[in-house]
Amino acid sequence: MSTPISISESSQNQNVVGQIHSVESCGTVDGPGIRFVIFTKGCPLRCLYCHNPDCRPMTDGKQVTVDELIAEIEKYKSYMRFSGGGVTVSGGEPLMQPHFVAEIFKRCKKLGIHTALDTSGYADLEHAAKPVLEYADLVLLDIKSFEPETYFKVTSVPIEPTLKLAKYLSEINKPTWIRFVLVPNLTDDPANIEGLASFISTLGNIEKVEVLPFHKMGEYKWEQLGYDYQLKDTQPPTAELVQRTVDIFKKYGLAVVS
Repeated sequence: MSTPISISESSQNQNVVGQIHSVESCGTVDGPGIRFVIFTKGCPLRCLYCHNPDCRPMTDGKQVTVDELIAEIEKYKSYMRFSGGGVTVSGGEPLMQPHFVAEIFKRCKKLGIHTALDTSGYADLEHAAKPVLEYADLVLLDIKSFEPETYFKVTSVPIEPTLKLAKYLSEINKPTWIRFVLVPNLTDDPANIEGLASFISTLGNIEKVEVLPFHKMGEYKWEQLGYDYQLKDTQPPTAELVQRTVDIFKKYGLAVVS
């Protein structure tokens, strides 16, 4: 069993270097408005439905400086400004490179650009998460499931660090969107969804819950990488299943989109 990420980097040089997989200059699904999305390399989770399995290893990525990224980001400032968008750092797991991500956000804040962190929450709170959260305007927190056994089956890591981060985000009143991937015969147990909805309803900072229907768009990557894709026979959830899931979250007074 792996342990939460704890990375301490002391360099204060603004020209910090990180490893990324790619960027998306005009994303529309990873936060409000038009987003410049940075996909970092490295992830400690092994989610069965991951659509970016090529982001798992820290190797084979593109080494970039924060200066290089900011120069590219500035080209899209007008799109961000008029759409209410900004910069989102996703992955992979961004909190595997906390100093790099914190520096990106810090520079964006100086430019008046909205920042969003897309994370699984599986990270050391003190040394990885807090330095980044200081400069994050919004957190997209992926909670894969609520029942510990199901969560571990989906991710191969324990749920506790994610719940700890979720509670901390509520304590500091950091605006947060919860993301939940609905997978038939894996995460769709009503008790699992009820548990998650009940937990989320105790947090005071949740702006909305996104129910994301399972899809197979990343299956070809698994095949190319030689990974064992265990969900070959799993189909996307029906509209009825999605609606039942949405209704459970709404029952707890949560704003939900799907």
